[in-house]
Amino acid sequence: FYGRPWTMDQREDLFKREQKWGLNTYLYAPKDDYKHRMYWRDLYSAEEAEQLIALISAAKQHDVEFIYAISPGLDITFSNPKEVAALKRKLDQVREFGCRSFSLLFDDIETEMCPADKQAFSSFAHAQVAITNSVYQHLGELETFLFCPTDYCAAFCTPNVSQSSYLHTVGEKLLPGIDILWTGPKVVSHKISVESIEEVSLVLKRAPVIWDNIHANDYDPQRLFLGPFKDRPTELIPKLRGVLTNPNCEFYPNFVAIHTLATWCKATADGGQRDVEMGDEEQDPCYSPQRALTLALTDWLQEFLSTDQPGARIKKESSDEEPMQTDMGESSYVPGPGENPLYTAEPLTLDDLKLLSELFYLPYEHGPTARTMLRELDWLRNHSPAATAETDKTAEWCSRAQRFDDMCEAVVQMFNRLSNAPNRSILYDLYNYICDIKSGVGLARAYVKTLGGQGQPSAQLMNADPEPWGFRGGLSGEFQRMLPCHGNRDLFRHPPMTAVYCIRPYCPEDKMEVQRIFREMQRAGEGKVPLMTQPPSICDGLSAGEVSPSPQCALVLEDDIGMCGYALALTDAKPAAAKIQRAVSDSVFEDFPSLFTIQVLPRVTDPSPAKRMIGRLLSSIRSSG
Repeated sequence: FYGRPWTMDQREDLFKREQKWGLNTYLYAPKDDYKHRMYWRDLYSAEEAEQLIALISAAKQHDVEFIYAISPGLDITFSNPKEVAALKRKLDQVREFGCRSFSLLFDDIETEMCPADKQAFSSFAHAQVAITNSVYQHLGELETFLFCPTDYCAAFCTPNVSQSSYLHTVGEKLLPGIDILWTGPKVVSHKISVESIEEVSLVLKRAPVIWDNIHANDYDPQRLFLGPFKDRPTELIPKLRGVLTNPNCEFYPNFVAIHTLATWCKATADGGQRDVEMGDEEQDPCYSPQRALTLALTDWLQEFLSTDQPGARIKKESSDEEPMQTDMGESSYVPGPGENPLYTAEPLTLDDLKLLSELFYLPYEHGPTARTMLRELDWLRNHSPAATAETDKTAEWCSRAQRFDDMCEAVVQMFNRLSNAPNRSILYDLYNYICDIKSGVGLARAYVKTLGGQGQPSAQLMNADPEPWGFRGGLSGEFQRMLPCHGNRDLFRHPPMTAVYCIRPYCPEDKMEVQRIFREMQRAGEGKVPLMTQPPSICDGLSAGEVSPSPQCALVLEDDIGMCGYALALTDAKPAAAKIQRAVSDSVFEDFPSLFTIQVLPRVTDPSPAKRMIGRLLSSIRSSG
């Protein structure tokens, strides 16, 4: 992944987990290791060599195959023999460290060849195959040799997998002992079907090794994936050379990803004895993601509850120095009558970890609790009038608001118990994420209370000068909110997608549509306000077409359906009052000579278009004097 590489100690810890769970391979390919990618030609220093030798040795001790990967594709000249020699020299050095498995990666690079390579090779695929075959033959007897193509998923293939000249060249020219990495239909594949693997296997002339990005989070620093390995049927197992998972950047949160992958790998495709029981919602007869998740979280809980701080058990030599004061297990302070009780941290529970997983589930899917919270918030927002006015939905609104509040409180309590868990290393990897979700849930909770008329928490939501924790995303978030497509890839599909609105000047042909909107809004307001016997207002005459708006003082709002709003203004309202025989004192016109009216249909849920029309009309009125 792209990001801070794991430490050597963390990698050794991973080997122990792999051995315990029945996994057997580790691919060393940290994108931010300079000598893996950017400075691939440089040999390792004595200190770096010592670390790699120790890592390769540790992998062997735990029966894990260590595959060293190198990515020369950023700047290699394929046709230059010196470049090929440099690559072989680098891999020879790593072979001296005890490594017997290698991988050449050509992912995430430019596909345009330099002029020298264009003269030597008929295509980019031919250039990659030539250097890969040469390195493979040079290294001799190997346990494993992997090749990652530039078109490593179906989405990258032109025009498609079965007709890709690049993949056909790779399949036909790459030596048969070389395995090929494949991520599935997309870079981050939602599902990988048996049919898709059979298709690419025919083109590659071999079964692929899946390099799965389902738990990778290096593309979004605000997301973490703690859901189970899923949407890959166990029927795939006999059709693959293997499966590698590309995990979260943070080391400790990968417990679930790797644990559930191990459970999946042990599932039997012939319907025999299973490692896990199948839930009612599951379709794979050999593997239940939910049951696998529960097994993983149960084991993970024990790690949370074990301290990662070394105990003070070192026997010190005798010394004349004054001994340091340390905790010797004496009885703690006991508060007296009327004093504050001591704070007691509640222990973390399995339900807490299940909630954590459901809040940070998978790239294409929220967990059940997260989906429920989003549905409830959406319903409460859309039915907010029932919160303050007695309707047939008022009781339901209050009940669902309380349910939502209870779910928010569960998130807060989960945060508190996680924060007090003994294993601080895991907590530190999670802390930024759980702080963020706690804050977001807090804002949603305050918003629902505002809708229900409880207190005044709306200040933190609607204030023009909010505290920085009241909004999210920084500059990146600002850019996204300015784009018309923002929101159309949200995992929660029920709220309306952000619409693109057009504000344009009013023209005479718009008169009928303006009148239609005016009548529709009048009908919608009937029964909500008492009927007035007084004559129509000047604004009503303006909307009904009895009075024409001032020049450059009329706007209409359109969405993809049609006209959905308007804003009309009069720079001098006095003649209009006379025209519709509306009695208004002169003193009013002296203080308020102009007026405007605005109507927007309920389907426009975004307040920005109305604000923009108001701003433009006020500017026009001001410029008119």
